[in-house]
Amino acid sequence: MTDPRTAYLELLRRSREIALLGSCSAVLSWDQQTFMPPAGTTFRGEQLAFLAGLSHQKATDPLLGELLTIVESSELMADPSSVEAGNIRELRHHYDRAVKLPQRLVEELARVTTLAQQIWQEARATNDFRLFQPHLEQILALKREEADAIGFTDQRYDALLDEYEPGLSTKTLQILFADLTAQLVPLIQRIQDCGRQPRREIFQREFPADRQRWFAESAAAAIGFDFQAGRLDTSTHPFCSGFGPGDCRITTRYNPHCFSEAFFSVLHEAGHGMYEQGLSAEQFGTPSGSYCSLGIHESQSRLWENQVGRSEPFWEHFYPRLQQAFPTALRDVSRQEFYFAINEIRPSYIRVEADEATYNLHIVLRFEVELDLLSGNLAVTDLPAAWNDRFRTMFGMMPTSDREGCLQDVHWSFGGIGYFPTYTLGNLYAAQFMEAAHQALPELNEEFRRGIFSSLKFWLSEKIYRHGRRFRAATLCRDATHQELTAKPFLKYLHGKAASVYNVC
Repeated sequence: MTDPRTAYLELLRRSREIALLGSCSAVLSWDQQTFMPPAGTTFRGEQLAFLAGLSHQKATDPLLGELLTIVESSELMADPSSVEAGNIRELRHHYDRAVKLPQRLVEELARVTTLAQQIWQEARATNDFRLFQPHLEQILALKREEADAIGFTDQRYDALLDEYEPGLSTKTLQILFADLTAQLVPLIQRIQDCGRQPRREIFQREFPADRQRWFAESAAAAIGFDFQAGRLDTSTHPFCSGFGPGDCRITTRYNPHCFSEAFFSVLHEAGHGMYEQGLSAEQFGTPSGSYCSLGIHESQSRLWENQVGRSEPFWEHFYPRLQQAFPTALRDVSRQEFYFAINEIRPSYIRVEADEATYNLHIVLRFEVELDLLSGNLAVTDLPAAWNDRFRTMFGMMPTSDREGCLQDVHWSFGGIGYFPTYTLGNLYAAQFMEAAHQALPELNEEFRRGIFSSLKFWLSEKIYRHGRRFRAATLCRDATHQELTAKPFLKYLHGKAASVYNVC
């Protein structure tokens, strides 16, 4: 096969086959975290290991390498910004990573992490890190092997980070995080020193879970999540899973004494889901029909959760409806008091419940811990104590249990070493995208007050969703905002929020 066009079509056919296998695995993983009985964990691990091995076989077929060689030297690469060139570039990137990994390792990771997720749930529920410890040790050993097989120039972490944020280095993150932390800490301190506090007891009232679900679903539908092509369920840890065209699942967890916990989680996951639903169905199974990077994916969830969902115009529309849904709990709470409460900046133990300013410090902590775990500078057995010490240094608070410490996140149980930094990248991208959207659409806030979100969704679709992975994150950001990724819009946004809520600049 020497005709470049024919070779390209064969590449896409094979890529779609691999994507279908990935979709099957995603369905099984979603079921594991929602409805699967606990006794099915071991067999589910075998199912996922089989699919991972089969997918790896197809992804490392030598014929793929031959096809890539044919198309890379053809006219299909003449325009680097074309769909064809983007697909070829990303298929090469994926192939070069895949062929370095032995199938045994791929299957073992699927098997070990399936069981580890179940054990993590048990360890978190019983507040017993010792249950999870041997499984985390196994995962780290396998991820070190993975990083070594892929190869790296500076640190092992680079090889794992590249899976989630291609082209980004650990050194770049360290510089970015150090600068961001240096600017966030004094702002947080000024807010703590100002003495103003919201009515925290607002969220300690009765908010029945069934009413929470109804209201959250209504808001998710209003901003644009399509429930004809998606659904909302419950899980231990909220997540979004896109299976393919027409099927995107989101989950949350409900606290009957805290409205904000589930509501903002649903907005967050709906943001992820709208990105998945906005990808090209025709391009499914190809890079152009896949999300750009996890940082860009996270930008969509944080944009809808915070930039929109915690804004004053949003609640000018939704708060009267919220009071109707919870008349007893909110009968004596004004919209201004509610707005202050949902935008409180105060250090807390749980990442997913953290405010916009302190959230990134949670990510920095995890990033630094991951670096030490992966390098061997921190033994897994010492993780709880090390976590607590670092948390006390960064937040001035000491976790009282592993459940609110090193056991709170699901990510390590599924092998997501290198995943956490994408959350902070998402915050930065979100602020930059939103700033650009407001410049392009000056009536946005007025539309939010009227419950209209279609203009923003259309802008995001044009600038982000429809491109898939045709461009890398840096290029996508530059094209959408006319500047490189920078923390300035995010910091400007935070300072503006602090001034409006706390009268602190």
